[in-house]
Amino acid sequence: MTQNTSHATAKRLPNFCAGPATMPTEVLERAQADLLDWQGRGLSVMEMSHRSADYVDIAERAEAKLRQLMNIPNNYKVLFLQGGASLQFSAIPLNLLGGGTADYLNTGAWSGKATKEAQRYEALGLGKINVVASGKASNFTDVPDIKDWTLSDNAAYFHYCANETIHGLQIFQPPQVGAPLVADMSSCILSQPIDVSQFGMIYAGAQKNIGPAGLVIIIIREDLVDKASEWCPMLLNYAHQIDKESMSNTPATYSWYLAGLVFDWLEEQGGVEAIGKINEQKAKLLYDAIDNSSFYANPVANAHRSIMNIPFTLADSALDKVFLQASEQAGLLNLKGHRDVGGMRASIYNAVSLDWVSQLVDFMQEFERKHG
Repeated sequence: MTQNTSHATAKRLPNFCAGPATMPTEVLERAQADLLDWQGRGLSVMEMSHRSADYVDIAERAEAKLRQLMNIPNNYKVLFLQGGASLQFSAIPLNLLGGGTADYLNTGAWSGKATKEAQRYEALGLGKINVVASGKASNFTDVPDIKDWTLSDNAAYFHYCANETIHGLQIFQPPQVGAPLVADMSSCILSQPIDVSQFGMIYAGAQKNIGPAGLVIIIIREDLVDKASEWCPMLLNYAHQIDKESMSNTPATYSWYLAGLVFDWLEEQGGVEAIGKINEQKAKLLYDAIDNSSFYANPVANAHRSIMNIPFTLADSALDKVFLQASEQAGLLNLKGHRDVGGMRASIYNAVSLDWVSQLVDFMQEFERKHG
């Protein structure tokens, strides 16, 4: 293979993929500039030993910046682990169930998968999983009213998904249930300010608002650590990983490094509060375009419409393929809805600009003029 050291200006198209998702152009450009020779060291970050002083500094800086961005209290530990958020569906009951009962709220595909995985450990006699409520009756377009939830007494924890990526449903306020909250924030972390102290544990796959796939970030309160079942594998044991500073084995070094660059970029945008206001503008622009049209529709109850993942349908589903072909020809990428929901879906994470959303709205309005 002939080495080509010239770099043409990359053409970046509006990318609405649900994940792996678009990353900030500035982050990719910085990573590109340092790919072969990181800060004059003569090697790439992906070639570094994770035990080296340079890499340990990269890792520590990333954690410090995340703590600053989210205002994470000192009595919370932060882990950068492998396996994505789905592996935590197993790790959570193995670490936190402790022979007791855990409450699970089912509001869509991801909370449903987390529940199903936790129930495997119930079958093994490691504790009980109580499904407090399910939104299946509404086809996961709304959250069951809390007055109808069947909560356990003295639950070990309460698990929920703060933002259902597939169904476009978001729970904006932490449920007030009296048990430690364990929240899957894979597709909404860093999108709006939150009070970390209201949670026992937050976890998030990286491939939406943080960086490349394969990395998961865990934020866990110290009093919940060191309760793992004897059956918990070493690499899933939070206490063990905390003791080893997320490096019990070789971590996802390059993903961790890129996450740190994303945290730097987010700080440059004004932090989580500033990006949250932009996200609200983007969501309003797209929802207004849908709601002010008889051609498009969004099925989710207004109070729980996600500001990150916006599914929508056409009045005539026979036009779905036409819409997707035309949108791709217009340079608007990855708008096909999930197979479980159908229609279209625009994921508008932090790195998706307001201009990109404006381009999408313009296209939708023009498509409606032609086909409506």
